[in-house]
Amino acid sequence: MERTKTEDKLIFSGVQPTGNLHLGNYLGAIRNWVDLQNNNNCIFCIVDLHAITTSENRTQILQNTREVAAAYIASGIDPQKNIIFVQSNVAGHSELSWLLSCHTPIGWLNRMTQFKDKAGKNKEKAPLGLYSYPVLMAADILLYKSTHVPVGEDQKQHLELSRDIAQAFNRYYNKEFFPVPEPVISGNATRLMSLKDGLKKMSKSDPSDQSRINLTDSADVIVKKIQKAKTDSDPFPLNHDQLTNRPEIKNLINIYSTMTDLSVDEIIKKFNEKDFKIFKNELSDVLVDKISKISVEMKKLLTDNIYLDSILKNGCEKAEKIANKNIRDLKSLIGFFGV
Repeated sequence: MERTKTEDKLIFSGVQPTGNLHLGNYLGAIRNWVDLQNNNNCIFCIVDLHAITTSENRTQILQNTREVAAAYIASGIDPQKNIIFVQSNVAGHSELSWLLSCHTPIGWLNRMTQFKDKAGKNKEKAPLGLYSYPVLMAADILLYKSTHVPVGEDQKQHLELSRDIAQAFNRYYNKEFFPVPEPVISGNATRLMSLKDGLKKMSKSDPSDQSRINLTDSADVIVKKIQKAKTDSDPFPLNHDQLTNRPEIKNLINIYSTMTDLSVDEIIKKFNEKDFKIFKNELSDVLVDKISKISVEMKKLLTDNIYLDSILKNGCEKAEKIANKNIRDLKSLIGFFGV
């Protein structure tokens, strides 16, 4: 029997169109969304306004946007059951970001660690958008009165800020206008690391394509990358303790665990006293079985821009209907003229 969706629960999430979507994006976010869509109302955004906060992401944004849309659909997100759209197509995101920024103390933004990480030593040269990005994220979530947001480790602080902003706004106007969004923690994905350096996060910005499994990689490419993935000269670990100070081995085992839902202990038991080549061969098979299918479907979808654009246009119309009503109600609450 098909499960009915919970009407009062609305899930919002999104991915930046920055190119080179990889295994970390899939396991950390998209795969979990596929499960969430079965019994929840979901809005999946392509957050292109966030992407342009850094200069390197401002090129090829149209193609990257279509690539994310293709990745959503190829991974199993049904555009007939969910809203899939592009952030910049709905003006309410930018408008609400400004309104919320007027209710957000500077001190709250000063605590955001991601700005410090991304700006580095060039804080004075960083764009305002990178600094105020968490307010735009809050606007993304609150514009649709979302109740739940899937979050990874990197976004927990931003969701907490969104909750603080919603509560501050509601207190100021003495009205429970915005739901206070709750985090959704799903799946067993840990933070995926580079295939070349187990101390660095798997990232699309790594200059070495060998450091990651891209969602567009073919079966042959996936096998070669896993075969070349860094390990060490010691035997396969016999227990958890032997993963200490072996970050590359730990990362490969974590990938296998996340793809198969086997625990780390079960994997260690399965492969102890076996050659690393056997483990890598099985890991390759597991990745090829899932990721190469997504890759094939993505490439097929990316040959049909008319179809992809129609999905995004239809999603925009649905998102705008919700956003426009909430913006009108918000302006009326604030007391703007002519609402």
